[in-house]
Order: sequence, then structure tokens, then C-alpha cells
Amino acid sequence: MSLINFGFRALRPLLHCMDAETAHGLTIKALKTGLGGSVKIISPANLGVSCFGLKFENPLGLAAGFDKNAEVPDAMLAMGFGFVEVGTVTPRPQEGNPRPRLFRLSEDQAVINRLGFNNEGHAAVLERLRRRKNKSGIVGVNLGANKDSTDRIADYVAGVIAFSEVASYVTINISSPNTPGLRNLQSAAELPALLNRLNEARKAQARQVPMLLKIAPDLEADEMQAIAECCLNATVDGVIISNTTLSRPVLHAQHAKEKGGLSGAPLFDHSTQQLAKFYLLTKGKIPLVGVGGIANADHAWSKICAGASLLQLYSALVFQGPELVQEILSGLSRKLAGKNFATLSDAVGNSAERIAHHSPLGK
Repeated sequence: MSLINFGFRALRPLLHCMDAETAHGLTIKALKTGLGGSVKIISPANLGVSCFGLKFENPLGLAAGFDKNAEVPDAMLAMGFGFVEVGTVTPRPQEGNPRPRLFRLSEDQAVINRLGFNNEGHAAVLERLRRRKNKSGIVGVNLGANKDSTDRIADYVAGVIAFSEVASYVTINISSPNTPGLRNLQSAAELPALLNRLNEARKAQARQVPMLLKIAPDLEADEMQAIAECCLNATVDGVIISNTTLSRPVLHAQHAKEKGGLSGAPLFDHSTQQLAKFYLLTKGKIPLVGVGGIANADHAWSKICAGASLLQLYSALVFQGPELVQEILSGLSRKLAGKNFATLSDAVGNSAERIAHHSPLGK
């Protein structure tokens, strides 16, 4: 057992007695001291994936939200993640919403957050990423808009310009439920203008990085279709499905009625069905990143079968710890070999039609 896995098991009872945000802050500090170790865990040889011009050692990434200020991307890559997405980052630093604003729902293996894009801003994150510019590993940057911005599209354009020199890719996060009015940018009335301005800015950069769009799970069929058509017509390199949800399935934990975005196990079925529907709408022409409730290799495989070329997780780490990464990768490797697919790419979307209309795990 690695030092970090041992440390998590030993400290988890103490961390889970703390306020969730305090515990998260201590985790980041511990990783900055080198607790994660400096020896990178090697991915199974059959899990390599190529997407939007990048070669991923494996398809499992760390979702945005864990490392908001790009403090520990290399520590997370060393755990075995195939890529890390830092942020969400806004042009100017902002405090976010009042605390408490992050809640563990242990009985539900879920998290509710209403953080509100708390981060140190472009300048601080850019400086950290510049210091690691010559290091290996895929690190994407999740971009947001300041809450008090008078031109949110301009905020995203500023992010594309600022991080084009250091990011492996950028994600346009227009689906957080914790910034009032932000999700309006997903609408058919506003999304084309956003993507047009972003692509104009991207083409003007000396280094043009892939651009992904992150959407909400709380979309109606007509909204999904409009976004799919817009992405097919615009230059979008990938779509992340999905962000946290405002819906509330049956929950049992103490903080179940807190306001904010829900992530973790309760989101798995719905986000995976939305993923499959979007894959069918786009006819597999746009690489998709499946996020929402992944907690084991079966979940990860279901996302791939639904249409995901890449995967991301975060919430499950809170409850299962860093050893989960290797458990999922080992399980995926075995499934790929057992299903007689030559590569993961061959398996993408093979069950999308079924999953779009039924439980992803065949329940």
C-alpha cells in the first residue's frame, strides 16, 4: 500500500469529522508537501486513448473542482490519473459564496456544493502552470466567469487567451448552478455567440489548444438537441457531460436539503443516460467526457459504453480515497480484454441506444 493510501485510510475518520471544506484544504496542503509521492503510477498498457490531438495514458481524469488553483496537478497525475483538470478559474479572484458551502452526504456517497467559483484568479493560476510548463502530463484548465461580470463572454475569451500558452486544453464551464444566470449561456439564443467569440480568440493565438464545453445534466430533450446542433456546427473539440445537478433524488444524509449542486452516486444514472443521448444526437462525431457518479470500474465501463471517450471523477475520492484510481484502471483493463475490444475507442458508444432509455447498469 502506498503512503498516500495508508495516510488516507488512517486520517479519513478525522477528516470526515471536520467541515468538508476545511478537510479539503488540509488535503491540498498535505499533497503540496509531497504526501502523494513522486513516483508516477504506470497505467495498464491497453488503456491509451487519443482525443482532440492529445494522447492520454488512460481515460480517467480528475474533474475540475478538486484543484481549483492548480496547486497539485502533478501530485494527482502521479496517483495514476490520465489527465487533470484544474479550476474553475475566473479572470479576477473571488471569494465565492458564504460558508458553509460544501457538504458531505456520506450515507448517499454524495456531495452538495454551492462554492460559487471561489478561486485565486487567472494571474495566480497562470503563474503556477508556467512553472510546470516543461513537465509531462495533460493538464486542462476549466474556465468560468466572475459573478459580478458585466460581460461574461468576455471573461471566457480572456481565459482562452490567458491559458493558451500553458493549458493542454481549456473547458468552457457554463453549467455551474452556483453562479446566477450562468446556465443561460447554454441556450440556443446565447451559445452560438459565445462559441463564435471564443473560436475567434482561439484562432488568434500562437498556440491553439483544444476547447471543450461542459454542460448541465438538467437539460430537457429540446435543449440537448439545440446544444448538440450548435456543437456540430461550431468548432468544439469535446463536450463534458455533466456538471452537478439541481435535482434531488431520494437522499438520506443530514445535509440532503442543502442548496447547491449535487454530485456523486445519485447522479450516476441520470448523467450517464444524458451522455448516451448526447452521443446519439451527435452521432459519435464529437469526443465526450463522461462525468457523474463514477465510483468503480463498472461505472466507468458504463460511461464508455454510453459514449464517453474519456472519464472524470471527483466525489468518489472523498469517500474511497486515492486507491480508487488504480482499482478503476485495473478493472477497465480487465473488462477491455474480456470483452474482446482491441482498444477502448472500439468500445465507445456500443450500448448508447440501450443506455439512453434504460438504467446504465442494466438494473
